[in-house]
Amino acid sequence: MASASLQFFAFILALFGVFGDIIATLLPNWKVNADVGSNIITAITQMQGLWMDCTWYSTGMFSCTLKYSVLSLPIYIQAARTTMVLSCILSAFGICISTVGMKCTKLGGDTDSKSHACFAGGVCFILAGIFELVPTSWYTREIISNFLDQTIPESSKHEPGGAVYTGFISAAFLLIAGVIFCTSCFKKQQGAWIYPPKQHHFPSTEQDSNAGYNLKDYV
Repeated sequence: MASASLQFFAFILALFGVFGDIIATLLPNWKVNADVGSNIITAITQMQGLWMDCTWYSTGMFSCTLKYSVLSLPIYIQAARTTMVLSCILSAFGICISTVGMKCTKLGGDTDSKSHACFAGGVCFILAGIFELVPTSWYTREIISNFLDQTIPESSKHEPGGAVYTGFISAAFLLIAGVIFCTSCFKKQQGAWIYPPKQHHFPSTEQDSNAGYNLKDYV
């Protein structure tokens, strides 16, 4: 019962991780630059994401421009696009597979099949978390290195946006959920290896009957 509750808790964490993964992939505020200028009326906030760049003016106007050209993008943005999409796909597969392998569901057939499905779902969550954590860390490193570079003007420097923090949190949720799913399945299999089922040996009835006939021959 405790293992089933732990798996259900991991499934909830995985759901939050999947939603955060999708949101972080689509949000345009991976890096933010607030330029107040000399007048508060002309203050603007520039946001750059994986798929679009947006500008918000203090007057209330909001405009976005899609990034159509892939080859013109920096290599870390191209890598972030690919790995984040893979992370979303793997996490979605993990949700489907772990639903079959959870103990509180009646799907998946026998116990061994559910254990294998549970382990496979945990592996999908771990891979999804890694695929999300790597581009988020790489993107953050580029932002910090450009911010500390003295040759870059202040107007071109950015800070990490909300999408970066969302990516870190959702990656942590996916990694924790994957570890819980894998360890819960591993503990169950390990217990079966340490304590194998006892085999009961019953005496053969044929030997007893043959022994009886042999005694009659000697009488």
